[in-house]
Amino acid sequence: MTALDAVSVYTPAFRVPIEDLADPLGLTDIQVRLFRRFHGLDQVRFAPDRTPAELLRAAAEGLDELRGREHRVRYVIHGRAMPVVVPYPHNPLHDVCRRLGLGHALAFTVTHQSCASGLLAVELAGRLLAGDPDEDALALVLTGEKAFTRHARLLPGTSLFGEGASACLVSANGPRDRMLSFVCAQRGEFDGEFGDREDEFQRQYRPSLAEVITRAVTDAGLVLDDIRLVLPHNVNVVTWQRLCSLMDFPVRRVLLSNVPDNGHLFCTDAFANYRTARELDLLREGDHYLVATVGAGAGATFSAMVFQH
Repeated sequence: MTALDAVSVYTPAFRVPIEDLADPLGLTDIQVRLFRRFHGLDQVRFAPDRTPAELLRAAAEGLDELRGREHRVRYVIHGRAMPVVVPYPHNPLHDVCRRLGLGHALAFTVTHQSCASGLLAVELAGRLLAGDPDEDALALVLTGEKAFTRHARLLPGTSLFGEGASACLVSANGPRDRMLSFVCAQRGEFDGEFGDREDEFQRQYRPSLAEVITRAVTDAGLVLDDIRLVLPHNVNVVTWQRLCSLMDFPVRRVLLSNVPDNGHLFCTDAFANYRTARELDLLREGDHYLVATVGAGAGATFSAMVFQH
């Protein structure tokens, strides 16, 4: 059974108030107030002095459980929202593998589910390990990228992107944080710029996410009330308030404390929220929790994953 043996997260100390992003992103005063008062955003994290490779390495180097086990890592998967992050022929993933002593591992990137690619990477790591003849084999899942253009920093009317990274050590038979289910629904009709389908996407957003959450809980053999905590993508606060109202789920059981301080960290949100849950002692042994995210880019992807802590 796919399990998270360890999770490390790097979030930069440097934070920018959202008002300071108005000029570089071309935001009006009304748009800034909308982000702050309605969506619950306060500041956004950036790592201006770190390259994409250095961002990933900062997360991986915090993974103490990796040290001395590098030889067991067969796969390194980078779950990434952006299809292109550096000019050819640079490859930050391979640079990180060499620095970490993982040059022997099969390393590749998944991007086509946008901000949901991090969960896809975990599920794919589990499938690769399940088929590996070495029962002690491990996979390293990395997330993290730079908000390097206006398009990469702004989701108009919805969220602001920040920078951070995570590193997850995945096994096929770990004793804790075991994945019980994974549900992914892809909507190809929302590919590219939505154009006149933007209103339809907004109408479908919450019902579609609610559907995959419900299916993931059912596939795990649970009911929604069994879920101790939801680890969301940090797109904004109001989306989750409305989703909880739709699903009749207590919003207090959705970890939203990172939204004001981080911004939306692409594929890293789920893992940053996991670390916060551990630090705040919000998960006890045996608790069930759910991770949910939406990726919009190559179509729309709605994903949910249930774990037992």
